[in-house]
Amino acid sequence: MRFDWSALTQEMSHWRSENLILPLWWRDDDAVAETPALVRLSELSTETGLPVHLAIIPDLIEDSLIAEVKQQAQLIPVIHGWRHESHAPIGSKNAEFGHMRADVPAELGQAFDRMKDSFGDRLVSIFVPPWNRIAPEVLPILEASGYRGLSTYGPRQAVQPIQNITQINTHIDPIFWRGHRGLSDPEELVIGITTTLRDRRMGLTDKEEPLGLLTHHLVHTEAVWAFTGDLVRVLLDAGAIPADIAGLLQAGRRPSI
Repeated sequence: MRFDWSALTQEMSHWRSENLILPLWWRDDDAVAETPALVRLSELSTETGLPVHLAIIPDLIEDSLIAEVKQQAQLIPVIHGWRHESHAPIGSKNAEFGHMRADVPAELGQAFDRMKDSFGDRLVSIFVPPWNRIAPEVLPILEASGYRGLSTYGPRQAVQPIQNITQINTHIDPIFWRGHRGLSDPEELVIGITTTLRDRRMGLTDKEEPLGLLTHHLVHTEAVWAFTGDLVRVLLDAGAIPADIAGLLQAGRRPSI
């Protein structure tokens, strides 16, 4: 399958001519077990040279996933909610942490502890709220529970929404969720990515935030796999560099007095 990347490569040429650096990262959501799709994801990550930050649902982790992640350095575990259950009020969009509940502190603490016990120092302490939605009043609990990062979707409004929490979002999702759940129109995707980068270059959005690719390996069609792999290759070939997400979280942490 062939895609027309010319608009994107032209935009990346402007980045190079202006000596701008594009850090790139890849987040993949909803991992719970080793599956053929996870193996394919890992292989694609190795082939392209871009690590995958694997957003894992803590309460659903299976031993097979723990073993696979420990063996694959290119799979970097991050924390994807607690059970990936929506607690949204009737009529509201799905969200596990979209409003304050009595169980929120315990669930965030359990999620962090389960992931730390499972992956040790491999864990990068980013919290990925299911459905990319989180209430502002939950953020202080994240910080108090040991999290150092937050990742949702779209251009971030602030580098640190609260002290010690660095926000690093995703910006590209190739799946057409509101329709056939296959690949969105490739031409529209390329235009959208190009516009995102142009807005950054012109100072309309935060050009320092790593550009984030969001995937969901468990539901990929062949077209989604093809687009994902080609996109990563095109961006890296055009000058993007793998982002040091763990380093950015460490840099954003205020030293203890």
